[in-house]
Formats: sequence, structure tokens, C-alpha cells
Amino acid sequence: MVRTWAIHYPVTHATAHSVADRELADFPNFGRDDETTYQDGFDKIYEVCWLNVFGAKLVDTVGRERMRSTPAHRVEELPDGSILLVTWPTAADFATEAARVAQARAWVHLRPDLDFNTVMAILRERSAILAPVEPRFAPDVAALLSRLPEYVSLAQHQRRIAELNAYVPPEPDEWLPLDAALPSDVADPKAALDQYASFAERLVALLHTPVPSVFKGSPESLTDIDFHFWKESFPDTFERHNIDATAVPAIGAYLGEVLVRHLGGQWLPRKNWMEAQVRVGDRVWLPFARAHRYMRSTQALLDHSLTQLYRVAERHARY
Repeated sequence: MVRTWAIHYPVTHATAHSVADRELADFPNFGRDDETTYQDGFDKIYEVCWLNVFGAKLVDTVGRERMRSTPAHRVEELPDGSILLVTWPTAADFATEAARVAQARAWVHLRPDLDFNTVMAILRERSAILAPVEPRFAPDVAALLSRLPEYVSLAQHQRRIAELNAYVPPEPDEWLPLDAALPSDVADPKAALDQYASFAERLVALLHTPVPSVFKGSPESLTDIDFHFWKESFPDTFERHNIDATAVPAIGAYLGEVLVRHLGGQWLPRKNWMEAQVRVGDRVWLPFARAHRYMRSTQALLDHSLTQLYRVAERHARY
């Protein structure tokens, strides 16, 4: 039975979006609380989707002849008494106006107590929510933002893309013009640089399993780090004193090392490591200050990402 309709209607990308449509219908509760859903089950037709298999008991409740006469692309009685009903020939078109009209006609046929225009309004609203949205993310953080929509449900995927299209993080201000740079005030610059390298190694030790690219110390690894911390809600999960004492110096030093390695930067060490700078072109950047702001909250991971600061520094280094 299952094999027959699976051959005719294989699972595709469009079928996944049909699943998202089912989510918008609040399947399997259909607006009922959990207790009512458990008690009543599928005691009547609550919804008609693009592809449906109605069990024999439900078919008898609705009326077998009514079910057989449903206006739909395919109505097939299966050996166990259940009925396969497909409203439209292809899943790829399930959210088009014509396919929604066919879906509404089948729905109100099986539920004559419903109004066709009301049902159409519901279906059109779902189609609008699922309509593809082209990603147009802010360029400096596009590599990061492109990963975020997968962490919402299929039904909210396009809406999330639209939200992120409108999102523009604040411009980084953790920098000074070269003529305003703080001069190095350490007695042993090499010892200070060794300390920064040691800080950066802490981040590698912390993230080497969930973020293997951390070994590379590359611009791309910064995006992987941003995404990992965001996915884990790191700043809102761990104790603040541990974040400030361990994570912030590790992240700041790692960011500084990437600026040095890939943009030809030069450390300007300071006794107070929060004031340490990396010279790139005609600016000096404050990676530890960035890390401190970055770790304030999960939202701050996006607003003050490592990815963005690197890309802005890279752009200014060209001039």
C-alpha cells in the first residue's frame, strides 16, 4: 500500500515544504489541546493536505461514498479500506493558487460545514508564509547569517530569511586611527605575545571537537566560532565570571592572531591586555575589547561578531 503511492509521489524538496504546510496547520492537534487530541484522535476531517491517507474508520465516519466522490487529482481506495487522496498532481506546485483552490474544494467537500472562502483565506496565508525569500544578507556577515535559518522550523524558514535580510549589525567601533594608538607599555614584548598565543590556544582546546576549523586560525574559522557560540547560546548558558576570566581573553587573542596572520597585522601589547591592539594598515584594532562586547549575550554574538570585525578590517587594509 505504502509502496504504491510512494512510487507515484516520491519525497522531494517540495514535499518537505508540504510538511511545513502541515506544521502551519498545527498537525496533529489542529488547534486542540494535547488532552483533547489524545482523547479524540482523528475523529473527523480536521485538515486536507496535498497528500492524505484516511484510515478505514475515518472513511466510514465521513461516508465512503462522499470520500470516493471528493473532487481531487487522485482518490484511490486501498486494500485495508483506507483511502488515498491527492489534491494536486505535483508536490512542487502545492502552494500555487490553482493547487490551493483544489485543496479547498476537497476540504469543504469532506467538511460541508466549512465555508470555501474562509478555507481559501487560510490556505493563501500559508502560501504567503512559505513563499521563497531570496537571501540578501549584510555582506560582512552573510557567511554567518546564512546558517541561522536552519535552526527554525521549516514553516518559519522563509520568514527567518526575511528577518535576517533586514538585519544590519552595528558597525564595529573597536578601533583607533593609527595616530591615536596606545603605545606598547610592556617591558618584555615577546613575553606578552607569548601570553596572547597561550590565550588563543585555550580557545583551540575548548572548541577543537565541535569546531574543527579552529585549528586553522583562518577567517572562515571565525565564522564557525561565531555560529557555534550562537547555536549553543554560550553567553547566556555559562557563568559570567568564567566567561570574562577565560572565554573573553581566549577569543580576543584568537581574533588578534587571525588579524596578524591573514592581514599582516602587528600586535601592540599592553600591560592591561584589554587595551592590546593589532595594527592593520592605518588603524589599530582592539580584539579583546571586541571579545568582551561579543560575549555579553547571544544576540551580541551577531551584533558584534568576529566575522564582521575581520571583514571590516580586511576591507580597510586594502586602502
